[in-house]
Amino acid sequence: MLKKGNKLYSIFTGSCPKCNEESMYINKNAYILTDTLKMYERCSNCNTKYKIEPSFFYGSMYVSYPVGIVFAFAAFIISYIFLSASINTAFISIITTMVVFLPIILRLSRNIWINLFMKFDKNLVKK
Repeated sequence: MLKKGNKLYSIFTGSCPKCNEESMYINKNAYILTDTLKMYERCSNCNTKYKIEPSFFYGSMYVSYPVGIVFAFAAFIISYIFLSASINTAFISIITTMVVFLPIILRLSRNIWINLFMKFDKNLVKK
């Protein structure tokens, strides 16, 4: 399922959407908060420029909302349905989930956004 050449591979690994060879992020650990959104300007393998235009990633804010909803819904289902928690506890688990997973949500949103505009090119893959 998550093989190179698949958009899901690029989205979940944060790799270059054109070649899937290099990470777009300077630090792969999203939880180093000072580096969460720091990206290389270009891919070192295929020279793809990540910021297509100034303020390109502002569009990822529109993607972060539904991504956040998925995380919140999952927290609700797990706490309220599976763990039989009260509605107040479920609400607290949603807030906790959103805070804990914020760096992941931000990166996933950027990864989805850039993959909407770039396609994988199998000719750029290292052999």
